[in-house]
Amino acid sequence: MCGITGWVAFDDDLRAHRDVVEAMTRTLADRGPDDGDVWLDRPVALGHRRLAVIDLPGGRQPMRVETASGPVVLVYSGETYDFTELREELEGRGHRFATASDTEVVLRGYLEWGESVAERLNGMYAFAIWDGRHERLVLVRDRMGVKPLYYHRTRDGVLFGSEPKAVLANPAFPRRVDTGCLRELVGFTKAPGWSLWKDLHEVEPGTVLTVDRDGMRERTYWRLETAPHTDDAETTVARVRELLGDVVPRQLVSDVPQCVLLSGGLDSSAITALAARHLAGQGRAVRSYSVDFAGYEENFRPDEFRETPDSPFIRDVSAHVGSRHRDVVLDSKLLGTPELRRAVVAARDMPIGLGDIDSSMYLLFQAIREESTVALSGEFADELFGGYVWFHHPAARDADTFPWLAFQNTYTADRTGPLRPELRRALDIGGYVADQYADAVARVEHLDHEDAAERRMRTSSHLHITRLVRAMLDRKDRMSMAVGLEVRVPFADHRLVEYVYNAPWALKTHDGREKGLLRGAVADLLPESVVRRVKSPYPSTQDTRYAEELQRQTRDVLAERDHAVFEVFDRDWLRGTAERDPATVTGEVRTGLERALDFYHWADLYRPGLELA
Repeated sequence: MCGITGWVAFDDDLRAHRDVVEAMTRTLADRGPDDGDVWLDRPVALGHRRLAVIDLPGGRQPMRVETASGPVVLVYSGETYDFTELREELEGRGHRFATASDTEVVLRGYLEWGESVAERLNGMYAFAIWDGRHERLVLVRDRMGVKPLYYHRTRDGVLFGSEPKAVLANPAFPRRVDTGCLRELVGFTKAPGWSLWKDLHEVEPGTVLTVDRDGMRERTYWRLETAPHTDDAETTVARVRELLGDVVPRQLVSDVPQCVLLSGGLDSSAITALAARHLAGQGRAVRSYSVDFAGYEENFRPDEFRETPDSPFIRDVSAHVGSRHRDVVLDSKLLGTPELRRAVVAARDMPIGLGDIDSSMYLLFQAIREESTVALSGEFADELFGGYVWFHHPAARDADTFPWLAFQNTYTADRTGPLRPELRRALDIGGYVADQYADAVARVEHLDHEDAAERRMRTSSHLHITRLVRAMLDRKDRMSMAVGLEVRVPFADHRLVEYVYNAPWALKTHDGREKGLLRGAVADLLPESVVRRVKSPYPSTQDTRYAEELQRQTRDVLAERDHAVFEVFDRDWLRGTAERDPATVTGEVRTGLERALDFYHWADLYRPGLELA
């Protein structure tokens, strides 16, 4: 896992701008703490920061092959899990390898198949290839969007980077944010290609961007397609188990210490059990990690999302599979410190406002990184198998909008409430969400024989796989890579996604429960307590000291006469919220404070030019 960046300027000589390219590359040092380098030719500059995982001495980048017609140079982030098979095929075609890395497999795969190499890769990746034979830059992103990649089109080329901060480090990029940029930040629809920064875009998952003197071209090499599912329930369950049995061992390949993230839920427990079984065959025990808060289990109060704390189920799984387990126990009050909040905002490059959920994940990954470099996660299972509560909540399921926005609770009421009234009107979040929903639904393909109920659930599944999960994957990537930890996502394997997406909803819930298909595929590997457990999301602190800390910091912000935060957030709302009884600070109010404080730190860090109504 690594960080990549670069600059193509066909009307300039970038060899004179090494300092700028090195500055762009340095912004990604946390993603790649082990090594870094840049490569420049007249119209192109590439930068790379490396987190060494496979072939520690041999995988240095930028990686170059000299040809008779010019150099072909690669900067690559991610992992290709089928690199061994591809290497054998390429060797059969006459290629000779100087390293044992998957990076060189991708580079020589490009030499053999051109940009079509993307269709052959099984993995999570974002990479850029400068093809000096044709003076062409090729940008490629993995099918599911596990690894991020951003670009800004310039007058004579392009800037790109694994994270916005790399592009922001180039003086040629104007740091502007307008109401159009803010709509998605507030609306939370995960609009395709969106970035908070004006004129900065994500390379879409499953997409190749090509840049040369004639301009920029985009090609989609993978999309979520609808196909008939002909397997019966028994065969479908067996096929899911077979796919998982192939995916997890592939993703355990590593030359550095590895582990799994274990929450005691079905998804992470399944990955832990499959990993434990595979490693046991090599005489090794799997390492597992979880996050907890001091006093959480003893003082736990059930709420609308969580019936039980995680800890008892984590202990059951660890004992059942024999993992070497570590609980990372956090002090809830410390989750809200300004220093930690600022680090999280810097990691995400935007004020997303997820508060203690992001902070605790950052600290969890920081602790894991002390002992492991690679972790496997259960992310993507809820979106794929239908685990979220709103999949099964009639009002949210049947609403003509995104289900996660339709589901109402104490945390998800009015996302615009803390904003300045005039900005709320200018944003028109209701209209924006409606437009995004219409666009998203129009992309769903249906089968002729599907009834209305099945069409509704296919649409919901499509929205989760092509929209919501991308936000979740981005969060996991940013929090982990900020501390140099590579998190792999077995449930995002495109073969598994294609198969499960097309299984009818009745098969996904064949046992009358959420994620019934997954439960059937892995039940024999798990303790009965976990098999019976109801879905529980990532934990959030229930300690009132956290809310008190948010209020204290908000009062400090209010003491400032002029700050960019007050161009977005309503000062009166913040004042009234900061002074209320902490016992009355609901989830909705707490979320509003978290968003405001995140924005405060983000504006200080990035000094954006705000162009707001």
